[in-house]
Amino acid sequence: MRRALLLTTVLAALAATAPAQASSGAEPAAAAASVDAPAASQFERDRQSILAQAGQWRVRFDMRENVSFREGYEPLEEKLSAGDEIVRVVYDDGTRISLQHILVMGDDAGNHFVIKHWRQDWVYEPETVLTYAGPNRWTVTPVSAGERRGAWSQTVWQTDDSPRYGGVGHWDYDHGLAEWTSNATWRPLARRDAVRNPIYDRYLGVNRHALTPQGWVHIQDNMKMGQAEGDAGDPVAIVQEDVINTYRRVDNYDAKPGDDYWAATKDYWAGVRAAWDAVAAANGGIYLEEEANRGAVTGKPLMDWAEEIQAGTLTTEAGIAQARDLIARATVAPTS
Repeated sequence: MRRALLLTTVLAALAATAPAQASSGAEPAAAAASVDAPAASQFERDRQSILAQAGQWRVRFDMRENVSFREGYEPLEEKLSAGDEIVRVVYDDGTRISLQHILVMGDDAGNHFVIKHWRQDWVYEPETVLTYAGPNRWTVTPVSAGERRGAWSQTVWQTDDSPRYGGVGHWDYDHGLAEWTSNATWRPLARRDAVRNPIYDRYLGVNRHALTPQGWVHIQDNMKMGQAEGDAGDPVAIVQEDVINTYRRVDNYDAKPGDDYWAATKDYWAGVRAAWDAVAAANGGIYLEEEANRGAVTGKPLMDWAEEIQAGTLTTEAGIAQARDLIARATVAPTS
């Protein structure tokens, strides 16, 4: 019962999303990402700032609606939660870096369980980025030469490696900060909101990632958007929300269950990522239905197959084949 209650709490916090190279689990170059780093090129400084987000963390999730822009709508009470999370480097080929978040939780009896969390992919001077285009749809969006010069895209993926949102921005080091700020990006509802059937149906948000002396912080400025009353036009602002997720470096919990999970399933998840990438390339984007209670319709089976692979009841090859078939079927857009 305690494990089920703990899992429920963690899942509430989740919702705000080529073969892999295994990470050593070390925190790569966190010190090198210091805002005082001398003489490093802007590009390399940016890289080290991204890589500094890998490590072993205690995360505090702080979500609060602040200002209502709709008559009669009262902002929600602040929502706070916390968890232990490792972030590992999936690949780093210079201009492309991928970081996988994995929650590692335990109970008073010493039992551990692992939840594959979100993934963030960074690309230097990207020509395109996968962006949210409205309910159930993501599109490959060109990035102009001027916009991508010196910039990094960040694409965020959900627990099953299905898409969530993407944006483009620059790292800067003014005022004693190492900070990346995105352009305004459209995003689907997080599960914490979707299950309430709210009057808004998407977010327009700005992302900031900044290094801190203890680790790093992910700040979201989200405008929750919905249709104007009696109007089928463009979405309008309903309420503004701040999300502040603080990652503090710790070593007082056992990260091994998370690393064991990743070692057992990383090749499977590489195959899953390749399947999503193939759909996006073939179709110029991705169509995928989402459910309020579970997120993407592909989520549960893809996550379950990973657990079966770790348990040894399903081979990696068979799991990848099943995943490709599921993703191919789930991403067929309706014709009408």
